[in-house]
Amino acid sequence: MPTGKVKFFDVDRQFGFIAGDDGARVYLHASVLPADHPAPKPGTRVEYGVADGRRGPQAISVKIIDQPSILRAQRRKPQDMVPLIEDLIKLLDNSSDSLRRGRYPANSQQIAKLLHVVAEDFNA
Repeated sequence: MPTGKVKFFDVDRQFGFIAGDDGARVYLHASVLPADHPAPKPGTRVEYGVADGRRGPQAISVKIIDQPSILRAQRRKPQDMVPLIEDLIKLLDNSSDSLRRGRYPANSQQIAKLLHVVAEDFNA
């Protein structure tokens, strides 16, 4: 089965086009999409069958391979994460004394912010 990327999809009009990896432009109608993915975003990788329609090649049996992730595109490079991780390790190590004494560290807000940054980049 051929593969490609969704170039355009109009949710209101229920159609779009796929740019095939082979260079073909294929019509995509919402009725051939899987029920759990009704409106693919541009850049979504798909696998599909092709049939001759009234206006040219038309996609059938579309399967979503990979959805584009905005977060993944915006996350830091692995090399840029190294200093953040090292700082986080130091902060957590220093906070263990306070936690052993039964209280949260004074810099708990700073630790929480850094944990959120690292978690968002790792989860993207």
